[in-house]
Amino acid sequence: MAGPRPVLIVEDDAALAATLTDQLALDAEFEPSVVGRLSEAEALLATPGVHFDLVLLDLTLPDGDGREFCIRARRGGFRMPIIMLTGSDSEADIVSGLDAGANDYIAKPFRLAELLARIRVQLRVYDSSEDAIFQVGPYLFRPAAKQLHDPANGKRLRLTEKEAAILKYLYRAGGKPVPRQILLNEVWGYNSNVTTHTLETHIYRLRQKIEPNPAETRILVTETGGYRLELAPPAEGA
Repeated sequence: MAGPRPVLIVEDDAALAATLTDQLALDAEFEPSVVGRLSEAEALLATPGVHFDLVLLDLTLPDGDGREFCIRARRGGFRMPIIMLTGSDSEADIVSGLDAGANDYIAKPFRLAELLARIRVQLRVYDSSEDAIFQVGPYLFRPAAKQLHDPANGKRLRLTEKEAAILKYLYRAGGKPVPRQILLNEVWGYNSNVTTHTLETHIYRLRQKIEPNPAETRILVTETGGYRLELAPPAEGA
């Protein structure tokens, strides 16, 4: 899998926030960020280039109700999974949370193992949905829209169906090399008569679109026998 996955924790209980941060960061599966107020969360979501794959949202924050935040986020076009955390597990609260746009609802105190399992379930569903957005180098990649967006300069790139499929498979490899034949089979099908030359042609055209300098590949990198994606944005000045 591609990791670590950026997760936003909106929680004003400092002890719980610290525990969640430690557990999520434990195996480098997630990259947690913590805020204690809804206004801080909304400011982060509005920051160009900042993206989260999932939000853990406390129901009661010092500056408002998590359900109202959830409604505003959905109206603003944010489609990542939102899991609400609350001290109340009444049916009315659960229903109101889900109606506000939350994907799941877990009552405190909760078992961390259960929370992690629910996070993984929501991410699996999200990754296969039409709403999925992945970070690829400096770009936000929308497989369903076959589009790359560079928030730093507002640049948008249209991809062909095969180009989007190549990027999506390489992304799911988590930055690890994928052999040419496996990539060919996954994108074109195991019964296809397409040769590796076709794959190489698509890789070449894809690099012309996404690489700042196609002659010096930094995002879609050639490895022995295959290719891999450099998922993190290039360092400033690198």
